[in-house]
Amino acid sequence: MIIFGPLLVIAGIGFFCWFLFTLAVFALPFYAGLTVGAWAFHTGAGWLGGAIVGVIAAGGTFGVGQLALAFVPWTWLRLAIVLVYAAPATVAGYYATHGIAQMVMPSTTWQMIFSLVGAVAVGISALIRITGAIPLDREETRLARA
Repeated sequence: MIIFGPLLVIAGIGFFCWFLFTLAVFALPFYAGLTVGAWAFHTGAGWLGGAIVGVIAAGGTFGVGQLALAFVPWTWLRLAIVLVYAAPATVAGYYATHGIAQMVMPSTTWQMIFSLVGAVAVGISALIRITGAIPLDREETRLARA
């Protein structure tokens, strides 16, 4: 039994890291949905109405971003859209890594270093996931063949 403890801890940390990287793309839609849902709840919509409005706002935010990336012809504007969606993911990655680092190491300097590394890793992961990781020349070639 003593062998399974560390293995389960490593598996749990791995799962939560995978979960963080997967959900980092949805940080902005989640925040928008949470904010609008809380606003609807506090204006008298109730918890069900607030949840429905929040889910609609989150879906709308995600959909608008995907449509903007699909139809905007300028590269600089696509980059701006991707950065708007990746910035909250980077902040979320920083705070998630900082929370884990506070639990496992006493040095505030090392906590900050690991938090910054986590923020960069989650930010890059979000950029790659949002853009789809297909280089433009390959995408154009693939679309030309179809």
